[in-house]
Parts: sequence; C-alpha cells; structure tokens
Amino acid sequence: MFSRIKARFNDIGTIGTLCTGAEQHALRDHQREPGAEHFLLAALDLPDGTARQAFAAVGADPAALHQAIARQYGDALAAIGLDIASSSSAGSERLAARPGAFNASASGQEVMQALAASRSQHGPLLGAHVVAIVAGMPHGVAARALRAMGIDLAQLRSAAEAVAGADARP
Repeated sequence: MFSRIKARFNDIGTIGTLCTGAEQHALRDHQREPGAEHFLLAALDLPDGTARQAFAAVGADPAALHQAIARQYGDALAAIGLDIASSSSAGSERLAARPGAFNASASGQEVMQALAASRSQHGPLLGAHVVAIVAGMPHGVAARALRAMGIDLAQLRSAAEAVAGADARP
C-alpha cells in the first residue's frame, strides 16, 4: 500500500514538472495554453530520459523538434498571408504565465486525458508515455512537426512504448 501511495506521489510530481515545462515552452512560442507539441518538448526535458531514448530508437534528433514545431507555426501563418518576419520581431517579448488554474489547449488536454486514462496500465509516469500518446495523435502541430523531421509516427509510438515497458519499475 505504501508503495502505491509513493508511486502516485511521484507521478503527481512528474505531472507537475510536465505541465510547468509545457507551459514554459508554450510561453516561449507566444501561446498561453500549451498544446501537445509543448507537452512533447516538456517530456524531452524530464530527467528520466525515456522520451529522448524513444527518439534515439527511431534515429531522430530530439534537439531538432523545437525548430520543426516553429516551422509548422511559420508555415501556417504564411498560408494565411501573414508575414512571419514582421510578426516575430513585433512580438519578441516573452509572455508571462497567468496566475490561477492551469489551462491547456485542446491537444494539450487530450494528452493529459490520455495520461490519466492509461495510468493503471503502467508503472511510474515517464516521458516515453507522453511520446507514445503524442505519436498516436495523427493530426496537429506535433504530428506535422514529427513528420517534417522524417519520423514515422507509428514507429515512434512503438519505440516509446518499448522504452516505457523496458524502464517500468515496480
């Protein structure tokens, strides 16, 4: 019983770190609500290293993810006729976090709901679990960024699940 309580306490800490990291990545992207792509970046920052292991397993460089995400935003703005160069220089100041309850975008909420739904199916919450969930999302900025990096989403998801399974601790 004590080990279950300790595991839940550790998972709460991981979720807190994940949400804080996702929010910081979103704010750097001039967004107040983190999306799946920000949770993926935050998973790569988790100290367990399993998200990075999943990327390595498919031969992908996790350091390239942020730039691939930025390209997706830039391409979307260009597609609707906005000049990316003028909009990036105008909004160079960093947003600050809002006080109050944590809010995520729809894709960010989807990540958190999937993490909650899968909680009983694995040991401690790991970055690889987040990678597997995001890699299972066929649409959105994260999926487009991963594809732009040449990553097969199904292979990344399988690799993340394998890493999470291999790293599972009782």
